[in-house]
Amino acid sequence: MTTPVDPIRYGVIGTGMMGIEHIENIAALPGAVVTAVSDPHEPSRTTGAARAGLEPDAVFIDHRDLIASGRCDAVVVASPNHTHIDVVADVLVTDLHALVEKPLCTTVADAVRIRDLGLDRPAGAITWVAMEYRYMAAPAELVRLVHDGAVGRPRMVAIREHRYPFLEKVGDWNRFNENTGGTLVEKACHFFDLMNLILAERPVRVMASGGQDVNHLDESYDGRTPDLLDNAFVIVDYPSGARALLDLCMFAEATQNQEELAVTGDAGKVEALVPANTVRVGTRGTHWIGGVDEYVAADDRIGYEGFHHGSSYLEHLLFCDAIRAGGMPAVTLDDGMWAVAIGAAAHRSIELGRPVDLAEVFAAAGAGAT
Repeated sequence: MTTPVDPIRYGVIGTGMMGIEHIENIAALPGAVVTAVSDPHEPSRTTGAARAGLEPDAVFIDHRDLIASGRCDAVVVASPNHTHIDVVADVLVTDLHALVEKPLCTTVADAVRIRDLGLDRPAGAITWVAMEYRYMAAPAELVRLVHDGAVGRPRMVAIREHRYPFLEKVGDWNRFNENTGGTLVEKACHFFDLMNLILAERPVRVMASGGQDVNHLDESYDGRTPDLLDNAFVIVDYPSGARALLDLCMFAEATQNQEELAVTGDAGKVEALVPANTVRVGTRGTHWIGGVDEYVAADDRIGYEGFHHGSSYLEHLLFCDAIRAGGMPAVTLDDGMWAVAIGAAAHRSIELGRPVDLAEVFAAAGAGAT
């Protein structure tokens, strides 16, 4: 394992689009280097090796060979969603630090299994679930303000993502729910994690409405049409009586801001807009409609912007700090499990046409939430 003065040696498992993003972020980090990559897909593997500047003996087809190579102190799991259950399980029985891309798994049962495996990890081995939206400047500022009391007691969280359709991935694996976990697991788990973080609670109930109305309907894979939702409303209820709403549309690239977040409490309201990085703060009794305080959020620690407005860089920076200090993960396996469970509950709600309790989702998976 690495000592505080050594560079942290990363292995990247899965060198598709997101794996390359991690390689480039790590290259910009002080005191970190990619020393191995693995991917069963030869073109992806070759690209990853080239981006990391690796010799052939540091490039692996099978992730288990990378894990056993002794070349790494930490690994990034960026393989397709449906492979996480096996890849992450293999990592967790070692003392390697792990940064696992979202979603943690595609099913609640698998997410619970991984969460439970993490309880038996060797002492000091950090497992961190990648939730990049926590580190984007404007959402991070919104979370800070809410936790500092800017809105009083938060009662409502509203998150809108209006964006472009799913991108093309290797073999178009992301066109089917069986591989992704479904849109509300694959894409929306970030936002369910933010809801939980903002409110500092675990939810009790989900009610959702959604459908596939526009995207991928003209595509065919061995006679199968993709089955991904492309729009939904999801309401999440919390024990305190607070509630959260996700408004997701994936055929809305003709828009000003891709994400709009708002938290409203008994004392005021905070908004965050991405990619404008605008933050708006209004206090009841002081501000009125159209007259709130507004500013642009920024983080001068960002050394590489990448695809996520510098948030992946900050995530790695904090991950490395935790490794060196023997600290704790900011986003735990339990956090990752709950984000998957909310998405799964939303899909179940759409399928059944009724509200779904989180306890029901965990029970259906043959597991408990705690």
